[in-house]
Amino acid sequence: MADTYTWSVNTLDRELDDGVVYTVHWSVTASRPNPEVSGEDYTTGAYGTQGFTADPSDPGFVPYNDLTEAICIGWVQDALGEEQVASMESNLTADLNEQENPTQAAGVPW
Repeated sequence: MADTYTWSVNTLDRELDDGVVYTVHWSVTASRPNPEVSGEDYTTGAYGTQGFTADPSDPGFVPYNDLTEAICIGWVQDALGEEQVASMESNLTADLNEQENPTQAAGVPW
């Protein structure tokens, strides 16, 4: 089964006087069903912040109260670019692969 990537917005930093959002705090989680344990997926994630500048007089400006999570995720992914989004998801897939088929371990022999 394919890995699932879920992008979300954790919070927005904005100016109170005009509603301009200047930072989006985001996260992405990746999950894969665990064939060994039903209902317990392998999971991993990443998070970050993305800064923005906006002008409320621009025709495409979206007022704060009209924003949706999908709009903000689109901003973040556009700012990161397709290559960086794909690289990030590829790194998360590598983490899931390591969880499913570990190549390293920690511990002591006693």
